[in-house]
Amino acid sequence: MSKKKQAQLDVALQNYLQAVSLLEKHPMFAPLCARVHFIRKEHNLCPETGWAIVTKDGTVHVHPTRRAEVHEWVYVLAHNLLHLGFGHFVEKEQSAIWNIACDCFIAKFLQDMKLGKPPEEMSYGISFSGKSEEELYSHFLDQGVPEHMKLFGTGGEKQADLVFADKSVRYRYNRDVKWEELFGKGLAQAVQSAVSVAGGYTTVLGGDENRLSPALKAKKWFINHYPLLASLAANFTIIEDQQICQRLDISVAAIDVTTQEIYFNPAAGLDEEESKFVMAHELLHAGLRHHERCLGRDPYFWNVSCDYVINHWLLEMGVGRLPEIGVLLDQELSGLSAEAIYDRIVTDLRTYRKLYTFRGIGQGDILDHGDRRFWDIREGTALDDFYKGALAQGLVYHQELGRGLIPAGLMEEIRALGQPPISWDVELARWFDDHFTPMEKRRTFSRMSRRQFSTPDIPRPAWAYQQTDLEGRTFGVVLDTSGSMDQKLLGKALGAIASYSLSKDVPFVRVVFCDAAAYDAGYLATDEIAEKVKIKGRGGTVLQPGIDVLEKAEDFPKNGPILIITDGDCDRIRISRNHAFILPKGKNLPFVPRGPVFRID
Repeated sequence: MSKKKQAQLDVALQNYLQAVSLLEKHPMFAPLCARVHFIRKEHNLCPETGWAIVTKDGTVHVHPTRRAEVHEWVYVLAHNLLHLGFGHFVEKEQSAIWNIACDCFIAKFLQDMKLGKPPEEMSYGISFSGKSEEELYSHFLDQGVPEHMKLFGTGGEKQADLVFADKSVRYRYNRDVKWEELFGKGLAQAVQSAVSVAGGYTTVLGGDENRLSPALKAKKWFINHYPLLASLAANFTIIEDQQICQRLDISVAAIDVTTQEIYFNPAAGLDEEESKFVMAHELLHAGLRHHERCLGRDPYFWNVSCDYVINHWLLEMGVGRLPEIGVLLDQELSGLSAEAIYDRIVTDLRTYRKLYTFRGIGQGDILDHGDRRFWDIREGTALDDFYKGALAQGLVYHQELGRGLIPAGLMEEIRALGQPPISWDVELARWFDDHFTPMEKRRTFSRMSRRQFSTPDIPRPAWAYQQTDLEGRTFGVVLDTSGSMDQKLLGKALGAIASYSLSKDVPFVRVVFCDAAAYDAGYLATDEIAEKVKIKGRGGTVLQPGIDVLEKAEDFPKNGPILIITDGDCDRIRISRNHAFILPKGKNLPFVPRGPVFRID
């Protein structure tokens, strides 16, 4: 034999042996491979034009000289193993047709499984309506076998690959093997291994879990021991590639909620406990929908605000250990919501502009890939529904199993995710409810109507409000009329105010316009606010004089609340009365508000 031919045979043998090794390591086929005997030598039972055949006792006869790629051998050998695992060695009246039905069923199974690569003569797409080999066999008996359905066997053209009797081979030690039970065991192992891959236990089917990185071990810990975040952790892929992290400017970690990936930079050198803290931090960003709740705020400062909240919670919960690189923690901000912290941050941008997040200095760890549209509201997306559901279900399991402390603030946020968002006008209506209780009507025998003049001596009672009840039932409106204000914003706000004032029996409202100076419009009837208010000036915005006008006015009740309508581009104000703000979404005040803030879409 020439050296060239010898080299070709060696390559063919190597490919075959590599395919056998892959199947032996595959959890589904490993139990079968452990009991099957492969024969690849001359003069075995494999036909000259075939690839391989399998006998009832578990011997696979492989063509001794055929050259093929590794994935082709994987497909052929798996085909023969499945004959055993599916229990195809059943005596039938038409054995040839039964063999074809079994071949077609296996071809469809391997096609759906995407295991290996079928040889060229078998590489036809296959589809049929039968749910089992028996149904397909009955269909072939009734309707005949289509020619293209005869090409999926590995025994060669028009030759069976199921051999029921083999007297020439002495291997009888597999005579009593229950192949279907072995295949059932393999299926169970495959499912378990697939869950391990999805859960981050291993990176491949049948992989070695002892080689897990600290980040993957942390993911495994959440899935096994921390129900609150288990579902989220199982559905996120961990990417630990230093070059990718460098390209994305990720110093320690970051999360991509769209692709469901968490990036860990191996160069950060986190151990398992530190990785738990960082992973929980990133998962809470996704679960609490911080990307959806930005609502026009500056993405970086919003990210920083959420970081402060999450880190305080994780420290309180005792999840993992604080990384040595440090995290964003400030005891003065403990217990505040992300929205409240953001309102503080925007009053001192210079201090907070270069803070160190897990991604790096001056960058948020919620990846938006430079697209500002990422932070826009995306109503009803399936991905956000998943995040909300996963975290809500995790909270239920966590509490039922008693797996550890969860801060009250975190529980409130998780539960709030399951509720529809409250629109600004509903919140405004509640503000009116808090300040103006329903009035009681009293009986009165006042002046009768014209229809009662025929019997003027008969008094007729009626229901009416007392004039004294209406006195002092009012509130003040400070209206920003600067050049930056939007007319649509003014229309929405004033219309809502007029509507709720009428519903709460507020007869008059004290209105003050503010631009470069304050203009007191006095008391206006509630039904005139939205229609007859005239904007007096379009200069700069100074609200404090307008506040002072109302607080010092002798004819304005001392307990009268004040409603301030502005776009946020105003001065810092001091106000001692009960008050609230109406702002457009995405705008912020240059100070920390003490009253509620209603944001108009």
